[in-house]
Amino acid sequence: MIEVARTAGGSISLARGLLWLTLGWNIIEGVIAVSSGIVAGSVALVGFGLDSFIEVTAAGVLLWRLGVMEHDEAAQRREATAHRVVGVTFIVLAIYIVAQVAYTLALGGQPEESQVGLALAIVSLIVMPVIGLLKRSNGQRIGSRALVAESSETLICSYLSLVLFIGLGANAAFGWWWADVAAALAMVPWIVREGLEGIRGESCADDCG
Repeated sequence: MIEVARTAGGSISLARGLLWLTLGWNIIEGVIAVSSGIVAGSVALVGFGLDSFIEVTAAGVLLWRLGVMEHDEAAQRREATAHRVVGVTFIVLAIYIVAQVAYTLALGGQPEESQVGLALAIVSLIVMPVIGLLKRSNGQRIGSRALVAESSETLICSYLSLVLFIGLGANAAFGWWWADVAAALAMVPWIVREGLEGIRGESCADDCG
């Protein structure tokens, strides 16, 4: 197993680089989204920023896990812990989406247009799928189920970017403040399933071996 870790050294370095990129991007994304969301009164935009900070947590946990890459007892403990924490962040994300939708429906207000939010959603739609797919491929080569699971959360962030873009765009163009509510609710069952599988350690067993 140590031989596998040694031959995969380049992939491990790439994994760390991608995780640091994820951390940096999501901190910037979160600050911009939350601040512009508060200004515009957009619950969806603020929520998108909070999701970015959840992704920061997941990436940080994976960096901690990669501190021991060999498949010894310490690495296995870190793998199991990291995988469960990533699973928990999925559940937190699902709870956040449901709470956001409930709050939006209860408030019944229409947020103002946010050009900053639209621009952020477009950039995120370009950046996050690339990072997520690279992390997934890398995680499969390294043999880290936790890294593959964390890449799924990055791809979910890409979907949320699309939801945000549709919601803000529809609100700006047609006044459809509820446009992102239906799309956000549609993704909750998938997020919960991924979260429970991560907590149980079942996710991507076939891919990661």
